[in-house]
Amino acid sequence: MDARCGVDLGSRFVKIAVEVDGDRRFLGPFDTAEFYRKHIEAGKDGGALRKKDFGLGEEVRVGATGYGRARLGGGAVMFPELEAIAAGVAAMTGIREAVILDVGGQDSKALLVRDGRLADFEANDRCAASAGKFLENMSRVLGMDWEELGRYREDPVELSSTCAVYGETELVGLLGEGWPVERLAAGVNRAILGRLLPLLARFPRRTLVLTGGVARNRALRAMLADRLGVEPVVPEPPDFVAAVGCCRLLLEEV
Repeated sequence: MDARCGVDLGSRFVKIAVEVDGDRRFLGPFDTAEFYRKHIEAGKDGGALRKKDFGLGEEVRVGATGYGRARLGGGAVMFPELEAIAAGVAAMTGIREAVILDVGGQDSKALLVRDGRLADFEANDRCAASAGKFLENMSRVLGMDWEELGRYREDPVELSSTCAVYGETELVGLLGEGWPVERLAAGVNRAILGRLLPLLARFPRRTLVLTGGVARNRALRAMLADRLGVEPVVPEPPDFVAAVGCCRLLLEEV
């Protein structure tokens, strides 16, 4: 039996992909702190995944990526996050030549992929202003969930702050001036678009793949298509790409 488990230990959420004899299933996302409390036990070489919690036998091989990968022991194989993302996109879409824009909870990066392998990349500093944390904070201020925030892109109100913390303060002030929340939500989506576009500037974009939880934002997808003239390809589910990539890279460890 061929059984592999990929674990993406992100800053905000943990995503798991399990592949058994060609069948793939997804577990999570799990809140990262809660996941560590419930499903990781101390071992000699770091924290070990409680495989039985997910119905996995001890024979299942585990690959890990993401910010928390270095903490995972118990025989888990560690993979660099960018390589896992490139491998995951190839596995989920069959696309081997592309620019991948990955927007996670606390950072974002653009990857140039050739023949299914990472060839180059551009990353922002670890800053919430161009990541999912920014949208999470802003949607809370606007009193709407992520799905609703992703509906609005028309007639945006301009947000001048380039900082997630000050941007929240600015948004509260604009609410106080009586601006409609729909236009403010569109302004939030346009603000993060403006912070992501520079990452893509030096790469060709015949094929653009959007990954990470922010890829669920439909307004951002449409705004990227309008600005770049390329309709982004979004693997489903987009936030499990790195976990699937770990499963794919484990094949090469045999």
